[in-house]
Amino acid sequence: MSERRPGERYRGQDFLRTRLAIRFHAVLERYFPERRVFLRSDSDTRFIRLKPESQLLAFMGGSAIVAWAIIATAVLVMDSIGSGNFRDQAKRDQRTYEARLNALESERNKRAEEALAAQNRFNSALEQISVMQTQLLTSETRRHELETGIEVIQSTLRRAMGERDSARVEAETLANMLENNGDTDLRGQSNGSSDDGTLDFMTAALADTARQRDQIEKDAQDALLQADEMAARIQLMEDQNEQIFRQLEEAMSISVEPLDKMFTAAGLNTDTLINSVRQGYSGQGGPLMPLSFSTRGEVASADTLRANRILDQMDKLNLYRIAATRAPFAMPVKNSFRYTSGFGMRWGRMHSGTDFAAPHGTPIYSTADGVVVHAGWQSGYGRLVKIQHEFGIETRYAHMSKIRVKKGQRVSRGDRIGDMGNTGRSTGTHLHYEVRVGGKAVNPMIYIKAANNVF
Repeated sequence: MSERRPGERYRGQDFLRTRLAIRFHAVLERYFPERRVFLRSDSDTRFIRLKPESQLLAFMGGSAIVAWAIIATAVLVMDSIGSGNFRDQAKRDQRTYEARLNALESERNKRAEEALAAQNRFNSALEQISVMQTQLLTSETRRHELETGIEVIQSTLRRAMGERDSARVEAETLANMLENNGDTDLRGQSNGSSDDGTLDFMTAALADTARQRDQIEKDAQDALLQADEMAARIQLMEDQNEQIFRQLEEAMSISVEPLDKMFTAAGLNTDTLINSVRQGYSGQGGPLMPLSFSTRGEVASADTLRANRILDQMDKLNLYRIAATRAPFAMPVKNSFRYTSGFGMRWGRMHSGTDFAAPHGTPIYSTADGVVVHAGWQSGYGRLVKIQHEFGIETRYAHMSKIRVKKGQRVSRGDRIGDMGNTGRSTGTHLHYEVRVGGKAVNPMIYIKAANNVF
């Protein structure tokens, strides 16, 4: 077989392409025959030749435009339908959220009323405990006095009984002497005048001794009656003391146990807490010193030990009361408000506090006793107040519109420190409230919820 020359190979390829083009053109001619569009004017007539290829391009362009219009219209319609659903769903969610907020606000108001009632009961219990303590101390003192009186009466009774026995012996001696003198008178009358004088003296002495004996017996009977009366009074006072002890123990149990639970729920060690507070009140003779009864070197009685246990509980209760004012168990906002954001992750970032929303200018209060360590502007927080409390606790109050305290100022729980605002990185008027223990943020609601059943 002879080889083709280059020119022949090129001509073959051109011929193949020409045949394909002719076949493609024939197919287009079948669906898009060539057309002519005539344009006629008053003086001239022209036409435009529309080839099949041009018609195909026009058809594809028009189809693409129509398809794009259909798709765009469908997207817009779907977006409109979806937006409407989203808006309806958002409205429903907003109504649900508002209803939930209203329920929470009602619950908060109810809890606040219960807390106020509990505080009143707590104050009444403290007053009652104080009165009972006074009664207990008075009754204990009176009991000691009665015991001392009984000892004196018993001593007098023993002395009277001894004197009575001595008088009986003396009376018997005198009676014997009288009998002997009588026998002597019968035997003779030689010493008549001297014996008469002796007889008169002995008779008078015997009568006096009899009177003393009768008086001593009467005094002894009176002493016994007084002893019985004092014993009955002591028994009555012991019954009253038992009742007072029982009421005090019940009052201590009712008062101390909720405080134990409150501090434990807040994550505070009660032993460390009490020791820390006690160090600040270690002076002698203060109101926190437990009382004790003198036993004069004797072993303490059961009542004394019981009273000291109650007084120790009262001391613990007083220390708890002081500690409660120095830990942030109060609410920073007392007016009506709603929770807008809690502690935890939010939008992929850690939200280290709790947000309270209320009208602009709502008062903000310190939640515990402490010292202001910052009062000014801080990036992100806006107008910020930091208060350092005991036990390594710090509270922060952010986004305020006005600050009412200064750095270094000492504040008490319930003191107004500023007004609610919208400064810093904030999307609306609210208070951002933080609690930090040892520099680490903790959930403020732990402290607030822990105190719901106490204050």
